[in-house]
Amino acid sequence: MSTMMVAGNWKMNASTLTNTDLTNALVAGAATLTNVQMVVFPPAPYLGQVQELLADSAIALGAQNVSDKAQGAYTGEVSATMLKDFGVKYVLVGHSERRSLYGESDAIVAAKFKAVKTAGLIPVLCIGETLAQREAEATLDVVNGQLQAVIDLVGVAELATAVVAYEPVWAIGTGLTASPEQAQEVHQAIRAYLATQDAAVAEQVQILYGGSVNAATANELFAQSDIDGGLVGGASLDAQAFLAIGQAAQS
Repeated sequence: MSTMMVAGNWKMNASTLTNTDLTNALVAGAATLTNVQMVVFPPAPYLGQVQELLADSAIALGAQNVSDKAQGAYTGEVSATMLKDFGVKYVLVGHSERRSLYGESDAIVAAKFKAVKTAGLIPVLCIGETLAQREAEATLDVVNGQLQAVIDLVGVAELATAVVAYEPVWAIGTGLTASPEQAQEVHQAIRAYLATQDAAVAEQVQILYGGSVNAATANELFAQSDIDGGLVGGASLDAQAFLAIGQAAQS
C-alpha cells in the first residue's frame, strides 16, 4: 500500500472536555503528516462533537460499532446511514471485544460489513485469534474463517475497498506481545489467503496490525512488508503518543 493508516480506537473513554483537548492536539500535530491516513473512533455519543472538531483537517472520523439492520424497530441500535449523517467514513466491525464480550458471530460481523458497504462507508474488519487458539496452532484457520464469512456474504472483491485489521486477542491488554516477525507472518498469510481468491484484491487491501501498538513498537512493526499501519487502542488517548505512531508510519 502506498498510504499507511493509523487508526485510534478510543473505546469507552471520552468526555466533551477530553475530546476537545485530544482532538485539537491531534489536528495540530497531524498537519505535518504526509502519506498517512489518521482516523479516530470516538464513542457514538460524541461523533457530532468530534466531527466538528475535525472540520477542515485531514483526520478521518470512524465509528466503533454499527447495526447490521438498515432501519426499523431496533431500540438502541445505530445504522450505517445514521453514522454517515455525522461524517463517519470508517466503521469497526468484528472487533475482538464485540466478538468476545457481546457474542458477535462471524455471521453477524459479515452482516455488519455488508451494511457498512451498502451505506457507502469503509468497514475495518477486525480478525484475530485467542491465546488458546494460537497455542493450538489454529491461528490461520481462525483468521481465514473470519475472512471467509465475509467473502461468502459479499464476495472477495468488496475487500479491495475495505480495511482488514489483524488483532491477536492474546496480545491485547494481557502483557503479552507479538513480535514484528510474528505479526508479519500472519499479515503475509492473510494476504496470501486472499490471493488464492483474487490476486488484485490481495495486493490492494490495507491490512493493519492491532496488538497493543505504541510509540515504542510502531517503527519495527511498520517496517514489515505486509503491515500497512496500525489499529491503536490505549495509546490513541494520548495525543503525543498517537502522533508519534503517525510519524513512525510516515517514515
